[in-house]
Amino acid sequence: MQLEFGDVSLTGDRDDNQDRATVAIGDGAALLVAMDGMGGHAHGARAAETGCQVLLDLFNSVPKPLFDPLGFLHLGLGRAHAAVVALGTKLSLELRPRATCAVCLIQRGEAYWAHIGDSRVYHLRSGAVLARTRDHSHVEQLLREGSIREEEVKGHPMRNYVECCLGGEPALPEMSLSRRQPLADGDVLLVCTDGFWANLKDSEIAGFWRAGTGSCGDALASLARRAVAASAPHSDNASAASLCWRN
Repeated sequence: MQLEFGDVSLTGDRDDNQDRATVAIGDGAALLVAMDGMGGHAHGARAAETGCQVLLDLFNSVPKPLFDPLGFLHLGLGRAHAAVVALGTKLSLELRPRATCAVCLIQRGEAYWAHIGDSRVYHLRSGAVLARTRDHSHVEQLLREGSIREEEVKGHPMRNYVECCLGGEPALPEMSLSRRQPLADGDVLLVCTDGFWANLKDSEIAGFWRAGTGSCGDALASLARRAVAASAPHSDNASAASLCWRN
């Protein structure tokens, strides 16, 4: 398995960074994780850190390549949710730690992904967005219904309202899992928080890096800085992890 990868997490104009983004590599498999500790809730950074660590610990503990990739993602997100819920058992419901997340598993020339909330997974090919996750958010639902246009999303007053997340209520949140996604040489997988994608066009994300044109990590960091600058002086944390698959 030939891989090029990188991750970035910028604080932006916030007082602290409640995001986490990372890449784990092991025995013919790779895991990308992006977690966004939700603002307005206690210990958002701790929620993101806890959820991310649960997924990394599980990935490091199982034989690879994984026999059941989608089962792994479902189990991992369920465990991450339980761990974040446990952080807030002594707090009132509205103050409990929460996080949105996006996770992508790559092995054997295939990708599998899952997300909860408005953190996203992008599958990029030849400078275009081949696929991306659909947010668990109110504005995404309005967009699907045709009630608003794509250009209205950015300024919508409920753009930051997510319908599900890790943590909070003990019940398992809604999660969306992909089917098996075959990879072509040079395909790029990217997971990111909403502070990263919200002020970038799909074309900017799709063309942020091409193999052979420098470091994937450097290109990702440059795009994150562009995302922060686009929403300054009120920018959110901006975090992402990316990997390029090479045959």
